[in-house]
This record gives sequence, C-alpha cells and structure tokens, in this order.
Amino acid sequence: MDARTLLLIVINAAVASFCTVRWVYFYLLIIAKQKNLVDNPGSRKLQKLPIPNVGGIAVFFGIVSGVMIGSVMCGILDVEKNTTMLPVFAAMVMMLYVGALDDTVGLSPWHRIFIEVIAVLSLIYASGNCIDTFHGLWGIDSFSWWLAVPLTVFVGVGIINSVNMIDGINGLSSAMCMVVAILYGSFFVRSGDVTNAVLAFSAATSLFPFFIHNVFGSHSRMFIGDAGTMVMGLLMTWFTISLLSSDVPMSTYYDADVVNPIAYAIAVLCVPVFDVIRVFAMRILRGGSPFKPDRTHIHHIFLDVRASHIVITLIFLVAMLTVVLIWFVSTLLGASFEMQLYIAIGSSMLIVWGSYFFMSYGIKHNTKFVQKLAEFNDRHIRKRPLWWKRFSEWLDIPEARLNERIERRNRKKQ
Repeated sequence: MDARTLLLIVINAAVASFCTVRWVYFYLLIIAKQKNLVDNPGSRKLQKLPIPNVGGIAVFFGIVSGVMIGSVMCGILDVEKNTTMLPVFAAMVMMLYVGALDDTVGLSPWHRIFIEVIAVLSLIYASGNCIDTFHGLWGIDSFSWWLAVPLTVFVGVGIINSVNMIDGINGLSSAMCMVVAILYGSFFVRSGDVTNAVLAFSAATSLFPFFIHNVFGSHSRMFIGDAGTMVMGLLMTWFTISLLSSDVPMSTYYDADVVNPIAYAIAVLCVPVFDVIRVFAMRILRGGSPFKPDRTHIHHIFLDVRASHIVITLIFLVAMLTVVLIWFVSTLLGASFEMQLYIAIGSSMLIVWGSYFFMSYGIKHNTKFVQKLAEFNDRHIRKRPLWWKRFSEWLDIPEARLNERIERRNRKKQ
C-alpha cells in the first residue's frame, strides 16, 4: 500500500472516531445522570459533586467506529487477511467490562490483576505476537516463548495498571494516552502497518472530545472511569507488543541499528510507568501493600502547591516529550542500542523521579520556590478567566438541547 492511500485511510478513520464520540457523548452523559452512574465525592476524591464516569464507553465506541471505517476501506477486520484485530478487540471488550464492574460495584486489586493476566495471555496466543526479541540489545535477538510470554504478561499488566493509576486529575490519563497513541501511530504509519495506524489514530481522536469536556466542561464533564483507563491500558500494551515483536513490519527498521524500540517504548510511557514504579517501591519500603491507595503519586505533589489540573497535565506532557526528544537526539548522534536504552531510562528517572523528590523536598521545607509557585498558581492559574467560562458554557449547550428534545418526546408520548 502506498503512503498516500495509507494516510487517507488513517485520516478517514480518525475523523469517524472523533465524530462518533462527539455524537454519542451527550447521550451517555444524560443516561449516566438518570441512572446514577456517577463517581461520588469521597476522602480521596477531588470533585465536590457526583460526576458521571462512563466516558470510557464513549471512547471505546469511537475506536470501534474508526476501525470499522478502516475495515470498509481496506479490510483490516478481514480474518483471512488480518489475524490480530479480533483478538485485540476481544481483549478490549474484556477490559471494558472489568473496568465497568470496578466502577459500579468495585473489585479487589488481585481480582483485576488476575483478569488482566488472562486478557494479556489471550491476546498473546490469539494474535501470535509477544515481546520475543531484544533486536540485538546486549547481543540478544529472538528468545524462547517460555521467557517471552511471562515477560509480555508482566509488561502488559504493568502498563494497564500504570495507565489506570495515573488517572487522578481531569485530563491527565486521556491526554497522556492521546499523545502516546499519536507517537505510536506515527511509527506504524512509517512502517506501513495500516491496522495499528488506524487503531492508534482512532484512539487519539476518540480521546480528544472526551479530553475537552473533561477539562473545560462544567455540566458536561465526565470521567473516563476504570472502564476507559483499562481499555486504553490494554491498547497501549498492544502497541508496545506490536513495536517489540519480531514478527512486525518495523523489525527491518530496527535491524538497521538506527532505532532501539525498547528505548522508544520506555520514553513514550515514561511518566505513568516510572511514577507507578516509584509509588510501588515507596509503599513496599514503608511496609504496606503496593496496591493500597494513598497520595504519593506525582500529580498529588503538584496539587499540594495548588497547581490546576490542566497545568499539571501540560507539565507531564512536556516531561514525556522531553524524554522522547532526548532519546531521538541520541539516535541522530549515532548512539548504540545499549546507549539509547540507558539514555531513555536515565532521562526518565531524572525527569519523573527528580520532579517528585524536588517538589517533595520543597513542600517539606517550604522553600521560596514552592512559595512563589503556589502564589503564582493562586494569582494566575486557578482563577478561571472569562474565555474559559464562556467556553465551558458553550460546551454545555448540547446537553441542554438534548434534554429539551427528550422532554418534548416524553410529553408527546404521554
């Protein structure tokens, strides 16, 4: 397939995903409010009012629409041509249901992990792909599935939980997954992998309208919920497997000793993954369960200096893109596979962990930097400017119109 045709398919699928989420969003919002499918305020919750938490269903619906358009244009759902898409969707549906159960009745961490392991294992064996090669890193190429399968399950469960656990403020998890999907999708476009390119950009454009309402909406705000974060975590897992498997189109690109895909995957996912590694390590060192919730995530530190949600989200996006840029510059300078990996890990630790410990030290000792940062946030950031308020009102208009339409239909029926 030529590049122009591939881009046309990807663009059409992405537009379809965006329009679908934009259309279905308010129907789900009203249903959630009527059926009390909401996230209620609590001691660890930041919201003061109940907020609908079914945004992940809208995002999933948008991804399905984009893939359907891609299938119409090039048959990516044709089982004879493509044996990977149906296992991916089956695993996504499993995560959607598990997340929805967690949102409504609550599941223990070990129950969630057990189902995540089953989902990743099913994805591995049904698709025939897993992380089964280091592409020459440390002189290691392909290795046995007896090692590859446990490694892939460990990585997959780790990614799913890191995406789920970073979902603590408005816009953070959706913005991170949106940018990660674009970065992965760019690699897939370059390699001519139309299936994963459609999937990645459909995910990115499905997240965009949700992100806008989640951050700027007032009455139209929804949370993505565990259903959404677990679906996106599974999707990020699949993209990572597709990037690191030996049986993928990009493997010829790696064999040129130009790009270390493991280093790239670490750089792209550095914020959620390294934050969760630090959180788990700190909880274990304190003698507690790594799954017991607390306020030690990196976004909590910035909340303590009264930073707004959108500012924290932008800081983390800049941090992630900085790590990716550092890795990219290392490839341009001819860094070896091993050096690219060390640079990705080192820069991730320096930026993600360094930010946490720097801010934690500043808060504990009430340094001048923290004082001035808190004052700046109070003076310029936390106060909603007029354009923000008007934008929020404009975002809420479709809900009011849809409610009026529903009321008119109900009156006619009566």
